[in-house]
Amino acid sequence: MNNLTSLPLVIGLGELLWDCFGDERRPGGAPANVAFQANQLGCQGAVVTRVGQDELGTELLGFLKQQQLSTEFVQIDEAYPTGTVTVEFSDANDPQYTIHEQVAWDHLQFNDELAELMKQAQAVCFGTLAQREADSRESIHQCLAATNSDCLIVYDINLRQKYYDRSWIERSLTAAKIVKLNQDEVQVLSELLAISAENLQAFADHLQQEYGVTAVCITRGAEGCVIYTDDQKYEIPGSPVEVADAVGAGDAFTAALISRRLLGWPWEQAALFANRVGGLVASKAGAMPVLRTEFERLSQEIQNT
Repeated sequence: MNNLTSLPLVIGLGELLWDCFGDERRPGGAPANVAFQANQLGCQGAVVTRVGQDELGTELLGFLKQQQLSTEFVQIDEAYPTGTVTVEFSDANDPQYTIHEQVAWDHLQFNDELAELMKQAQAVCFGTLAQREADSRESIHQCLAATNSDCLIVYDINLRQKYYDRSWIERSLTAAKIVKLNQDEVQVLSELLAISAENLQAFADHLQQEYGVTAVCITRGAEGCVIYTDDQKYEIPGSPVEVADAVGAGDAFTAALISRRLLGWPWEQAALFANRVGGLVASKAGAMPVLRTEFERLSQEIQNT
């Protein structure tokens, strides 16, 4: 990046889109959410994605600039439109997504600029959804392969609708150092990979032994999270919040965990902070609420306990 700072560089690799709620829309996409929140959490966030050469794409670029996120690595696609997702709620805690197909981020292209950027990354977060088309799937894995050996690669599994496949998941697990998933995704993965989910410790051990993952983080909504790493188990209880909507809360959790691990925080403290950050975002509307001041206050509070 031309304006590299001394802050850790955290890349959100994959989809950037509009979450459409009835008569309004908000910027979203899990990797973009992670980069946005990392930027608020004391890191330098960068989004690697692709938008259409259309009004929706121009608006997304404008939003990123407004939030002081670089648009240098957001590719412009002349053939495919900017991605959109229709979000519906039967329950505020359980948003339902309709993810429209054949959009710009399905066709991310690896190039020399991305290869150079990846070498500079301290952390990269990617998911499963953006791998639904071969174009973006291969580009994502070329990006991951271009990182340095000490880069913190985080696979936030984020299974959506039908857009996953065992081979994509296994390839992604092999590329990752930290894997983050929720309780529902534990069940899906256990069936796909033919491993039992009755014992979470055994489930995590399998991912670590079979795929070389160093840490497995399982989020449990209001019940907090559990992390398995280095033969240790860290179980963090949830903090009650009044949920406005849960869109983006898991991505904020991921960004907070990444940011604090890059800053050298121990796992337990980092997970406690991540839980609180996820809850704070869930208490606000949309995936990208501006909460920089609140995050700084929360960080100091947890460091002082």
